[in-house]
Amino acid sequence: MVDFSITSDVFIYVLDLFGTMAFAVTGAFKAIENKSDIVGILLLATLTGVAGGTIRDVVFGQFPNSISDPAYVAIAVMSGITIFFLYSHLKKHWNLFLKFDAIGLGVFAIIGATFAYDLVRLNFLAIVLAGMLTAVGGGILRDVSINQIPMVFVKEFYASASFIGIVAFYLILYFEGGLYFATISGIVMTTGLRLVAIKYNWNLPRAKGTMS
Repeated sequence: MVDFSITSDVFIYVLDLFGTMAFAVTGAFKAIENKSDIVGILLLATLTGVAGGTIRDVVFGQFPNSISDPAYVAIAVMSGITIFFLYSHLKKHWNLFLKFDAIGLGVFAIIGATFAYDLVRLNFLAIVLAGMLTAVGGGILRDVSINQIPMVFVKEFYASASFIGIVAFYLILYFEGGLYFATISGIVMTTGLRLVAIKYNWNLPRAKGTMS
């Protein structure tokens, strides 16, 4: 008989590592474009890859996975090194950065949601908080570190996409749709919405004018 709890844990763990890699790639891209050296590239890749989950763990009173499990930092560092050597071949493909960012957003939003679900089950506020912290925490610190306005504040259909995916994840579980289905659906919805928003330049309404 298959132990589905173990299978589910492995599934979530692999997704978490994949999300770490995707966001670490975006950190490495940003560092290289800002003319960082190899140390700066690896630091920003690692920060982007693990910061969101680390902030989430601390807020929820857990010891950070990024510290207890060296695989997270190792994946982030390897991603940074890979982009360092391949950047000359990839620098014309800005869409690659955006796609990795969208994938990382989708994976981390739902990984954060599953983290809260494992702790408190169907507590909507906890699931949304954990998902959003995981999804946008690393990206915010990445952009602030290179003196840029965080993407989440200027690309309005960024946090919104993760929120919608997290809500879909919650509703599927609420109606007993199963963790696998909820996880995959939430990731696909968040990533898909972000990619569509990029393609069609979707934005939420902005305030007109500025305060003097």
